[in-house]
Amino acid sequence: MTAMTKPQSTFKLEAVHPDPSQAHKMPYAPAIRIVGACDLMFLSGATSSPLYHDHPHQDHEHVHPHSIEEQTKNAMNAIQSILDDVGATWRDVVKVTKYLTDFRDADAMHKTMHAYFGDWLPASTTVCINQLSSPGARVELDMIVALPKSAAK
Repeated sequence: MTAMTKPQSTFKLEAVHPDPSQAHKMPYAPAIRIVGACDLMFLSGATSSPLYHDHPHQDHEHVHPHSIEEQTKNAMNAIQSILDDVGATWRDVVKVTKYLTDFRDADAMHKTMHAYFGDWLPASTTVCINQLSSPGARVELDMIVALPKSAAK
């Protein structure tokens, strides 16, 4: 699918906060409600490796920067290319799962992601794991995106 003008949304996304007075304490929404009709797109995990790379892996394609900020930026840029291709924005992301090999990287990862999401805070889960798909990878991100139903369907 090629990026074209985004169809008029027949749905809206709402952050769900059981106690809105406490929302400022959270770097994510406890839940996101999809109101109205939409399609869902599930993004595979993105690391700082190139979006398209050989399988089985070739080591030269998976040389990761040490900085968690740079690794997060590379993963977010790969995801941006997918969003662009389907005419979606970061505000269409309803759920993010973040995999870190060191939970101490969470604050720097969130700060880097904020540059993309701005004030939009999708539902989110962070999982600390032993290792990722290639040596040196420290972060992997997967997302669920709500897309407007195409009028042509």
